Amino acid sequence: MESEAIPGQNPVELEFTQDNIETALYQLYFDPDMEHKNVAQKWLTRAQASAQAWQFCWALLAPDKIPEVQFFGASTLHIKICRHWGDLPEEQHEDLRIQLLSHILHFSSGPKMVLTRLCVALASMALNLIPQAWSKPVADLVRAFQPQKPNSEESPGAKPSPDPHAHCLALLELLTVLPEEFQSGRLAQARRAQLREALAGEWAVVCGMLRQLLQSQDSSVQVKEKVLRCFSSWVGLDVPLGESQELVQDCFTVLSDPGLFDTAVETIVTAVSQPDCQRFIDALLSLMPLVLGLYDQLKTAAQHGDMETTHGICRIAVALGETHSRVMLEQLDHWQEYLALVNMILFCTGIPGHYPVNETTSSLTLTFWYTLQDDILSFEEEKQAVYLQVYKPVYFQLVDVLLLKSHYPSQEEYDSWSSDDKEQFRIYRVDISDTLMYVYEMLGAELLSNLYDRLGRLLMDPQQSAVWQDTEALLFGFQSIAETIDVNYSDVIPGLIGLIPRINISNVMLADTVMYTIGSLAEWLADHPVMLGGILPMVLRGLVKAELSVSSISTLKRICRECRQDLAPYAQDVLAVAQDALFKEIHESSQCMWLMQALGFLLSSLPAEEILGRLHSLITPHIQQLDSLTQQEPSPANKQSIVYILGMLSSLFTTLDVNRQWDGLEEEGASTSLSSSQSVQNPVVVVLQQLFPLIQTIVSKWIHDSEVVEAVCGIFDKSIRTLLHDFGPMVPQLSETLGQIYNAYPQAPALDLTRQMVHIFAGDEQHLSDIRRLVEVLTSTTLSIFQQGPREHPDIAESFMNLHAQILNRSPDLHLTAQFDVKTLFYSGILSIKFPETPTVKAACLFFTEFLSRCKDMPPLVDVLQGDGKILTETVLQAVGGGSSRSLTEHFSEVLLGLNRQCPALLSQWLRETLQTPGFPSPHVTMEQKDLFSQQILR
Repeated sequence: MESEAIPGQNPVELEFTQDNIETALYQLYFDPDMEHKNVAQKWLTRAQASAQAWQFCWALLAPDKIPEVQFFGASTLHIKICRHWGDLPEEQHEDLRIQLLSHILHFSSGPKMVLTRLCVALASMALNLIPQAWSKPVADLVRAFQPQKPNSEESPGAKPSPDPHAHCLALLELLTVLPEEFQSGRLAQARRAQLREALAGEWAVVCGMLRQLLQSQDSSVQVKEKVLRCFSSWVGLDVPLGESQELVQDCFTVLSDPGLFDTAVETIVTAVSQPDCQRFIDALLSLMPLVLGLYDQLKTAAQHGDMETTHGICRIAVALGETHSRVMLEQLDHWQEYLALVNMILFCTGIPGHYPVNETTSSLTLTFWYTLQDDILSFEEEKQAVYLQVYKPVYFQLVDVLLLKSHYPSQEEYDSWSSDDKEQFRIYRVDISDTLMYVYEMLGAELLSNLYDRLGRLLMDPQQSAVWQDTEALLFGFQSIAETIDVNYSDVIPGLIGLIPRINISNVMLADTVMYTIGSLAEWLADHPVMLGGILPMVLRGLVKAELSVSSISTLKRICRECRQDLAPYAQDVLAVAQDALFKEIHESSQCMWLMQALGFLLSSLPAEEILGRLHSLITPHIQQLDSLTQQEPSPANKQSIVYILGMLSSLFTTLDVNRQWDGLEEEGASTSLSSSQSVQNPVVVVLQQLFPLIQTIVSKWIHDSEVVEAVCGIFDKSIRTLLHDFGPMVPQLSETLGQIYNAYPQAPALDLTRQMVHIFAGDEQHLSDIRRLVEVLTSTTLSIFQQGPREHPDIAESFMNLHAQILNRSPDLHLTAQFDVKTLFYSGILSIKFPETPTVKAACLFFTEFLSRCKDMPPLVDVLQGDGKILTETVLQAVGGGSSRSLTEHFSEVLLGLNRQCPALLSQWLRETLQTPGFPSPHVTMEQKDLFSQQILR
């Protein structure tokens, strides 16, 4: 065979003959050259769409062809029936059905992939003919596959059966794919409803046959498995549980066969999980004893560590218990049975072993406990009280079980776990934590008292031979609840805070949880600052251990944020330990950033006269290091160190907000805020001014490095956001430096920083000229980039659009200076809308929305809009018509809305002129649709 036949010719000229098809298929499957494969693939796709495909598909299904060729023939048949059904004359339908049935019977012994495709093709055909042209396809198919009636009139195409077993499997395959093809097909709603009703009408025939096969002694495991899959497939059509409960009960009998266990579980779960089942309460109740009957098998499996069986039985119990919990609760005559099911699920939650290493079942049950609780708490009060009496003890048991399941294994065993197992266990504990938090809503203060009493006994009673895991689990329970629920009113928290210092934190996992527990109580400590003295030393002990890095620093940060008004007495200790940890490089860089944020909160709380001294002693070592790095030759290692130190300073300035503290004093009637007094400068500004020459040196050396420039801009950006107007003294020199940086090497962070400065200072008369000069420099430089072609700089385009949107919003007068070329700015916006990057397009839309909203007050903007609004309209229509992502539609609609507000008559004209162009903005849109669109926009 000539494997070169396809690439060697123009594929368009090749006829879709059987020989050419086979050549292309050999090439697709067996040619090692990817280019040849791709050419063949494209050509074959065209062949399948051609009219000749109705003929050549049968030739490809000949018995002497290889399976790959036969598969292509069967697939082509399915595609033709599915997508080109209208091309086939009605008088040929019966022949096609006979041929398809004949081929399915022929291929019933395999190959399996060809048989399945042919079955899908016949299913697709049935869906095209039901109910008008083929009223009872299932009944007809079942008859067609009966071996004893091969030549009866009702079963055209069937031949004497050499292998009843294969034919039975083929029929089951056909009945399985029929609902699947219905589910996956693109159908109009009315047609879908009509087909669903017609198929549901045939369920009785299918159900009877499936029951017969499942109960028959002669049915092979293979047949029974296919029966189960077929049932699952029909359940998707919402067949009523009332009509299939006996079949579901039959499925339970199959669970004892290990070869069918998994499939039977899947089928039962699918059948009982349909919400519609709730209409058939008697059917559900009839299944309850069958599920409870699995309890002994469940216990035995758990005892022997048979994870597969416990998992399967648990899934069945949860499916029944969770999907129908409210209905089951309402069956008061059967309350003991449902309670037994709840206890069976509780057993599954507490299955022995560590998740996910020795068991994977317990996690399946967690959402059940949410659902049951929600349903109990949704009843009116009297009813609720009755249910709580029954179920509260179960939920207290659940807490014990969850705390036991959250236990870490021994350190030795935990160290042997893979990183994936450790991560899964971490997520599992988060799920347990969420469940405990939820259960608190039902059990309330009683739950906290229960946990506190147990912890007290563990820590105070020398007779208790507790392992560290017991203490850790109880604290974990506390932390889970305190993390999200206001525990300020709980009377056990003072006792808990008293107990914590007694805990020996030599074990890392326990120490971690101790830290997080303290962190979760930070708000409580803010209201009870007298307790800080006992607890803070523990946090500081954690701060010097690398293995407690994340938990100790996040806890310190929370305490510094929440309790900052009361930290002055401890500031010296905290700063000393933190500086030591930073000096010894105990923590990774991201944790050091958090630590700096914590120290920013801490410094904010100190008396004004102390802050500058403390601030200097904290950052001087870092500034000295920065100075020495700046004097060295630039290198990658130097760069990383510079970026790191600048990041540390940014983090510190993010939270160092002295105004918060002074505002607090003002509220208490003390003297006015120091920030408004010109005699005292903000300490951050003092430091920034001292640091400025060093920063200028860094910039001059690293001007072409975006990472360093971004880190430099980051310091000022964070400072402005925190200091607001206090940053004023820095504006003149920063404006000048930013202009120089951007002129030398344009980068987006400089534009973003300028946007912040415009936001805060554009309305401030004393800073307006500096801001104006900076904006002019940045704009002229950026517009020259746009003239050269901005495609390589989507980030600059995005930041530039956001900057000018901010200017139009805060200080539109900046656009009225002679230096501003509004027309070029308008065109840069249009170029930005055409970018493929979503953030850039969003920014451009924001710019135009602001631009249009300002037009009525600013004649230069109106002139540009009247002259070039048509181009904007055309650009937006092109984007909406498929040029941009659908997620941006809302942003484009804002621009069109703005155009409609500002110039409705012109917009109407622009829409008419642009949409007249054939094929614009998309060949898929008709003139009627365009007219309707225009009317809706203008309305």
